[in-house]
Parts: sequence; C-alpha cells; structure tokens
Amino acid sequence: MKIGVVTFPGSLDDVDAQRAVRLSGHQAVALWHASDDLAGVDAVILPGGFSYGDYLRCGAIARFSPVMDEVIRRANQGLPVLGICNGFQVLCEAHLLPGGLMRNEARLFTALDQPLRIDTTATAWTNCYSPGQTINLVLKNGEGNYRADPATVDQLEAEHRIVARYLANPNGSVNDIAGVTNQAGNVVGLMPHPEHNVDPVIASSTDGRGFFDSVAAWLK
Repeated sequence: MKIGVVTFPGSLDDVDAQRAVRLSGHQAVALWHASDDLAGVDAVILPGGFSYGDYLRCGAIARFSPVMDEVIRRANQGLPVLGICNGFQVLCEAHLLPGGLMRNEARLFTALDQPLRIDTTATAWTNCYSPGQTINLVLKNGEGNYRADPATVDQLEAEHRIVARYLANPNGSVNDIAGVTNQAGNVVGLMPHPEHNVDPVIASSTDGRGFFDSVAAWLK
C-alpha cells in the first residue's frame, strides 16, 4: 500500500511518519506542499511540526497549500487521511474536521508519554484496536487544547466520533478529547504521535503501530 506523507515548510515529523509507514510494511511516498499531485497514493498523512512557522494560526496557512485542494477533494470521496498534531490543526482549518486547537491550558509546551483510551474503532485508522483499549503515545504540543462549541461536542459524542481521549488530561481539551473523526470515518485528527511509537528500539511502546495496520485493513 502506498501512503503519502505531506511535507509543508516547517514540518518536522514527516520523515518520522515515512519511517513508520515503512516499518509497518507499506510504501512511503513523499508529497510536496506546492504540488497538487497525490501520486496515486492509497492514503495520506499530514505530519506534525510547525507548518509555515505557525504564523497567523497553527495550520491556517498550510490549509491553503496547493496539495490541500486535492487532499480535501479526495478526502470527501473517501480517501483515508490522518492528521497528526499540526496535521490535526490543518484538518480543522480545512474544515475536514470540526472544532479547532488552542493554546494548552497551562500555556506551556507539553512533551511526555501520554496514556490514551481508544473510544472509536470504526475508522480507517483505529479499526485494529479494541473499544476502550488503553495505549501510550508520545505527546508534544503547545496548541493541543481541542475546543468546539457545545452543540458540536454533543454531536461528536452522540455520533461516536471521538476517536481517543486523554487519561489525565495534559492540555485542557474539552471532554478529554485527543482525536476526532469525520462522519465517514476516513478522516482522523490525532494530537499525540503514533509514528513515534512503532519501533521498540527507540520507543517506550509500539502502540502506534495499530494506526498503520488499521488503514491497510480498512482499504482491504
């Protein structure tokens, strides 16, 4: 399977995401932000980092990169898309996911091994987990505080679209939300970093592997 990883100016986890794709047995395809060609990939990852230096607002400029026009079009047709950290912010700015990410409640950059509970497995990126399964992923962000208006949060809850929740909320996200999905389940935004938890040599767990296994199972 070919999984594209977009590089924006300021991306810093694109190479890590490519490596995680390869370690999971798939072909990683580098996609450049200024191109509108997705190179025939089967899925797309928007990686973490500081696209365009987080100027204006995190993800707000990256959302208008040429590649995003095609990502948005294909996502609306069912292409699996995973936005990790800054990629989550880009997906919200592109209105592929509801809500937005604000400064952490403590106004500090957070970096730690974060326990999560997987709540929704009916997505392209989480179907290999069990409902309620606890996993540990690397978390590192300054603007990871998920916010949405009460009606949107109620809708996410009612439609079982909260993908993962923090155990011991590190940033103040409403309802402990660490990730959400769209109604179709093919687009997921996640603040922690599964690509940093695939290799037992350098990670405290390999709990992130399930995200990459899940998208392969979804496409099959």
